[in-house]
Amino acid sequence: MLCKAANRVINRNEPTFLEEACSRILSFCNSNSLKQGISVHSPVIKLGLHHHLYLNNNLLSLYAKCFGVNKARHFFDEMPHKDVVSWTGILSAYVKNGNHDTALRVFDSMLISGESPNEFTLSSVLRSCSSMGEFDYGTCIQGYVIKEGFDQNPVLISGLIDFYSKFGLVTEASNLFITKGNHDTVTWTMMISSCVLAQRWAGVAPNEFTFVKLLGACSAHGLNYGKLVHAHILLRGVKLNVVLKTALVNMYSRFRRMEDAIKAVSTFHAMGVSGIIPNNYMFSSILNVSSLMLSLALGQQVHSRVVVTGLEGDVSVGNALFNMYVKCSDNVEDALRVFRGISLPNVVSWTSLIAGFAEHGLQLDSFHLFTEMREAGIEPNSFTISSIIRSFGAAKLLPQILMLHGHVVKTNLYEDIAVQNALVDFYAEFGMLNDAWQIVDRMNRRDAITYTTLASRMNQMGHHESALHIITDMKNDDIKIDEFSTASFLSASADLGTIMTGKQLHCHSVKSGLCKWFSVLNGLVNLYGKCGCIHDAQRAFGEIGMPDIFSWNGLISGLTSNGYIPSALSTFDDMKLSGVKPDAITFLSILSACSNSKLTDLGLEHFQSMREIYNIEPQLDHYVHLVGILGQGGRLEEAMEVIQTMPFTANTSIYKTLLRACKAHRNIPLAEHTAKQGLELDPLDPAFYILLTNLYQDAGRHYFTERTLTVMKEKQLRKNPSHCWVEIRDKVHVFVAGERSHPRTNEIYEQIESFETEFKKHGYLFQGIGHSYYHSEKLAVVFGLLNTPSKATIYVIKNSSICRDCHNFMTFVTQLIDREIIVREGNRLHSFRKGECSCRG
Repeated sequence: MLCKAANRVINRNEPTFLEEACSRILSFCNSNSLKQGISVHSPVIKLGLHHHLYLNNNLLSLYAKCFGVNKARHFFDEMPHKDVVSWTGILSAYVKNGNHDTALRVFDSMLISGESPNEFTLSSVLRSCSSMGEFDYGTCIQGYVIKEGFDQNPVLISGLIDFYSKFGLVTEASNLFITKGNHDTVTWTMMISSCVLAQRWAGVAPNEFTFVKLLGACSAHGLNYGKLVHAHILLRGVKLNVVLKTALVNMYSRFRRMEDAIKAVSTFHAMGVSGIIPNNYMFSSILNVSSLMLSLALGQQVHSRVVVTGLEGDVSVGNALFNMYVKCSDNVEDALRVFRGISLPNVVSWTSLIAGFAEHGLQLDSFHLFTEMREAGIEPNSFTISSIIRSFGAAKLLPQILMLHGHVVKTNLYEDIAVQNALVDFYAEFGMLNDAWQIVDRMNRRDAITYTTLASRMNQMGHHESALHIITDMKNDDIKIDEFSTASFLSASADLGTIMTGKQLHCHSVKSGLCKWFSVLNGLVNLYGKCGCIHDAQRAFGEIGMPDIFSWNGLISGLTSNGYIPSALSTFDDMKLSGVKPDAITFLSILSACSNSKLTDLGLEHFQSMREIYNIEPQLDHYVHLVGILGQGGRLEEAMEVIQTMPFTANTSIYKTLLRACKAHRNIPLAEHTAKQGLELDPLDPAFYILLTNLYQDAGRHYFTERTLTVMKEKQLRKNPSHCWVEIRDKVHVFVAGERSHPRTNEIYEQIESFETEFKKHGYLFQGIGHSYYHSEKLAVVFGLLNTPSKATIYVIKNSSICRDCHNFMTFVTQLIDREIIVREGNRLHSFRKGECSCRG
């Protein structure tokens, strides 16, 4: 028909009519994506209309829609004239095809040609920037938008909101939304979608898609909001399609509201009453909701409907039923019964069954099922193998994993990167790093997951320096450091105390756009808090839009360890006011703050609130802090009673805590009893003898001091030499108490003597005595002073507590010279500046 119309066009010799006829045909075909419309191309050429820009733009659009971007590009290149519509047409074709790199190159060519983009061009370019991760390019586009007066255009406002939200910058997206005039449904829905992606709460008449997004936001931010949105859906008479019904079920189920969820589920029943029979997709969706809300009763009701409908043998429904019983029922036989009822279980069915048994602690049964799966002729895929490896690894089933590894080696799956990464993780988790590295070395291709897994496991084992070396391995393999690996490396830097490495990672994360990720920002808060840079930690915390429990814990811990106790307690109050519930880790920091500042009553109040208000059962570490709180307050008998009545077996740490308190209050009888209890647990721990010796010496009991030292000598017990390390120009220098092996030892000792002379001149009451004179922290600090710029802060990490003489030494040094010295001992930091320490000691 179109060809005949084209011939009639040719036979008429009226130019205006010909142009109009061709335009109408092309416009109609474009609107309906009819490829027959391309037959007009030939008449257009024959009639000499190939220079007609409007017709050519319509043809370009038709080629893109019906014949693909390559045909469209060929036509575009042959167009004698091009305008903004032409350029936008080919650019948007590349965007829709997912070829964003080419789309951006087309845009560059457009600008070079002198053609100015319109709002639709810029909207497409923003989409490409989002997809390519080109944040800087995108912000340049925003600058152009503002410069050309497009900043109130709703199309570009929506595009920019989407752009910022995809980079996790929802605050910027929200500010843009708030400051840019009136909004239509599209803009509102885009903003709501952005908030949902970022787990934030975000009317113009909303449609059903708007309400789906709103319900998603309600799932994260409160049942009352959800009920309000549901009420508006009913008031506005919005049509309840399947997607919207499922969103309602999802929202109610997340709040464990059984009654409301069943009300929402009743809409499916209404479908049956109206003659619409639920299909396998609908049943699978609602069964997945039952799994999410852990409602066995709801799942069983849906199961009965499945049976009535005759879909119990359907693979997708069977898999959903099986998953529901695995998640909701304590009896795995229920799940197994459903599995046996599936007519032709597929690899997904078998994988779910095996993983389900493993989750219920039946790992050996799950291994037998794996064998049965293979005997049934179902070959496991990479997801099956990697899932089994993870579940077996969590259960510490080394023999079974080794057998599975042997099976994998015999198949093509051994070359699958997901399987290889799962094996790397397993061996690293077991501490078998050599085996993990052997797999890594044999891999044809490694990715960020491979190295992030290794770095994470090394951190857990305390091999922080080895974890940082992985940065070089990733660089050699040309693998980009992503947000997860950055977080692992920041953790290693924080625990190792290598602040310069941490700062380099910070710079990298800024340049690569990784600073928008929660894990990276939380890592920076942790890094700076542990390295004594509390203001930098607070600055990193301030960049987190919606701080989570890890963010708050990192800041509170940093404030506590740096001696900012009032700020730590105030931040704890801010956390509660923000709606974030404290966890067991939070209370470790809060109890530590109360212990260090001798806030006995407040510490007891917080300890009691754990169980009474927050339903958190205190663990042994919390009781250690409780003993410290009571001990610091001089309530030593109560502290001992806590040890005797707590629901845990006492360890040496809790006895040492009480012994330190006895030393502080010179309670010798209780100290001796406490030391005896601790030595019964570990007779070879010299710390008990050393603490007793110091107590006797402080109390003037020199006979007991000598006798205790004699016992230590007879038992051949020696205090492990303390050591410190300091990072200078990306190199870590380690110092051991009393050592003279460092190449600059003589220079270090000369500087110590020089400081001693200056102390005497200024009348400081300092005396370097015997064993403390060459302590590692003193050597490390002086070495740092000799090898860093005159205003640089010195960061030193120590494996044990700083002694009183070294503490005085650093206090006096910072009184002589304008330098800050930060010494970290365990989880506590001493920041020396202008003759004072943050510990006030």
